[in-house]
Amino acid sequence: MPDQPPHAHQILDPATEEVVATVPATGTAEVDAAVVRAAAAQHRWAGAAPADRARLLRRFAAVVDDHLEELARLEVKEAGHTLGNARWEAGNVRDLLDYAAGGVERLTGRQIPVAGGLDITLLEPLGVVGVIAPWNFPMPIAAWGTAPALAAGNAVLLKPAETTPLTALRLAELALEAGLPEHLFHVLPGAGEVAGRALVEHPGVAKIVFTGSTRVGKEIMAGGARLVKRVTLELGGKSPNIVFADADVERAAAEAPMAFLDNAGQDCCARTRILVQRTAYDRFLELLAPAVRSVVVGDPSDEKTQMGPLISRTQLERVRGYVPEGREAIRGSAPDGPGFWFPPTVLTDVPADDPALTEEIFGPVAVVIPFDDEEDAIRLANDTEYGLSGSLWTRDLGRALRVSRAVAAGNLSVNSHSSVRYSTPFGGYKQSGVGRELGPDALTAFTETKNIFISTEA
Repeated sequence: MPDQPPHAHQILDPATEEVVATVPATGTAEVDAAVVRAAAAQHRWAGAAPADRARLLRRFAAVVDDHLEELARLEVKEAGHTLGNARWEAGNVRDLLDYAAGGVERLTGRQIPVAGGLDITLLEPLGVVGVIAPWNFPMPIAAWGTAPALAAGNAVLLKPAETTPLTALRLAELALEAGLPEHLFHVLPGAGEVAGRALVEHPGVAKIVFTGSTRVGKEIMAGGARLVKRVTLELGGKSPNIVFADADVERAAAEAPMAFLDNAGQDCCARTRILVQRTAYDRFLELLAPAVRSVVVGDPSDEKTQMGPLISRTQLERVRGYVPEGREAIRGSAPDGPGFWFPPTVLTDVPADDPALTEEIFGPVAVVIPFDDEEDAIRLANDTEYGLSGSLWTRDLGRALRVSRAVAAGNLSVNSHSSVRYSTPFGGYKQSGVGRELGPDALTAFTETKNIFISTEA
C-alpha cells in the first residue's frame, strides 16, 4: 500500500466545538517502522522474568493513579464525557493494569497424561498486537486490549480514534515514565483507512483487537483472513431492557434513563429497547417520563451533569435522522448554542417498520414497546442482528434464569444495568462480535498454545 501524505487532525471539544489540540496523523510507512521497533521490544519483553513484567505493569498502574484527574479532564475535553464518567474511566485503566499484572505469573500451561512420556503445554505470546480503539470510551477500551496483551508478553500498537487520541498519547507517555521499555507500547494516531488498515494488513502484526461498528468489524475480519490473523471484535448492540409486571416497577423506571443515556447513548451496551409487560406498561410510562426529564444535560465538566454532548456534528445529524419532527416521544432538555447536543428521547407507539426499533442509533434515544408474556418478551429481545448486552427486571428467580438463558446476548444483568467488570468476560453473540475480552481468561487470548511431548522410553 502506498503511503498517504501526512496530515494533522484537529481535536474538537464536543461541548463547545472549540479546537483543543492538533495531532499529526500516522502514515503507512510510520506503521511499518513502528511494527519493526515493537517486534524488537517484544522479544526482549517476553524474555524478561514474569515477576519483572508484573512489577512494571503495577508501576504503570500506580503512575496512572497519580494522574487520574489529569486523564479525566483530558477525556472531558476530547470526548465530552461527564467528569464523573471520565474519572471512572481513568480508574478503570489503573484497575485493569493491576488485574492483568496479577495474571502474568499465573499464565500456566498443563501437564497432560499420555503413554510413553510426558506431555506439557506452554502459553507463549503472539508477538505484536494491534489495538484499534473507538471514540466512545477511549481510555478503558484501549486498556481492555493493551493491558492483557502486555501482561501475556506481547508488544502493543494502539490506534486511537481520530477524534479522541489525546488520552491514548498521554497513557503512552506514562508507560515510559513507569519504566516500560521504549517501543513496547506505542500509539499511532491517524485515520482508520490509513493507520488502522496498515495494522490489519501488516504481516508483522499477529492479532487485531477492534471495537467499533459491525460494518468496519467485517472489513477487519476479511482483511485479517488473508493473513490468517487472529481478531477479537466488539461491535454493535441494540440491547433490550425487559421489565416484567412483577418487578419493582418504580425502581426499573427510575433506572431506565441512564441505562441508555450514559455517555449520551454512545454505548454499545445501551439498553435502547425498553420492553415492558403490557399490564405494567401505562404505569411504567407514567414513572419514566419524569425520570427522563429530570436528567441533567449540560457542561460535562460540571460535577452535577449526568449527560454531555454527542461526539461530533456527524453523529448529531445521524441521531436526528431517527427522530423526525412530530414523533410521539418523551423528551428531556439539552443546551442551545455551540456543541453537539441532543435531548434525552424515548419514542413511543413506534411502527413495526421503524428503523429506530432495529438499528443502533448510538445516541440518547430509546424506544418503549409492550409485550404480553415471557415468550413474547424473549421473541422481541432476540428480534435483532445484535446480541451484546441487556437487562431484565423481575422478582421471580426462576423467570430471571429462564429468560437469561433464552436471550441471545453475551452480557445480561438481572435487576441491574451493569454490563462491564474487568474481572468478568465481555463480548457479544451474533453480529455484536467475535471473542471475549476482560475476565480471568483475558491473557490467554493473546497467547499461542505450544504442545511438547518428551519421551521417557529407554
